[in-house]
Amino acid sequence: MLSRLLFAWCLMAVCVAIHAVGLTTAFRWVKRRRTLVDGRFWHVAWTMICIAAWAILLHLLEIAAWACFYAWKGAMPDLASALYFSAVTYTTTGYGDLLLAPPWRLVGAVEALTGILMCGWSTGFFFAIVSRMYETSSPHGSESTVEPGPPP
Repeated sequence: MLSRLLFAWCLMAVCVAIHAVGLTTAFRWVKRRRTLVDGRFWHVAWTMICIAAWAILLHLLEIAAWACFYAWKGAMPDLASALYFSAVTYTTTGYGDLLLAPPWRLVGAVEALTGILMCGWSTGFFFAIVSRMYETSSPHGSESTVEPGPPP
């Protein structure tokens, strides 16, 4: 059981590395673009579409890493089943039509936790990009536009 959890921890680390490299690359790409500064709708929309597609690609790579592990270790009967199971587990959809054998179930739980973390990280990245977009389009920059009220 401990060796399986060690493999799960290593796969989690692989997912974090994939996400770190991928989101860093996306952030550098966004910084080079002037789209967020000019604020034209279709340019901003296209930038967000590209970021969404990139994030989904990162998640699919991470799902594939887990699936390859399941297929390699015989935890799933074939790669197609492993990919399906991994996608359902990583996204925490959890249909329950494919199940890991009891010795592997904690590994599946670690995959689900990893998927939650990676999806949260992607969400945070989107939030950062949108925040940057509004910050650069605001006439006050990063200053607050809310007037302070009287002291209580």
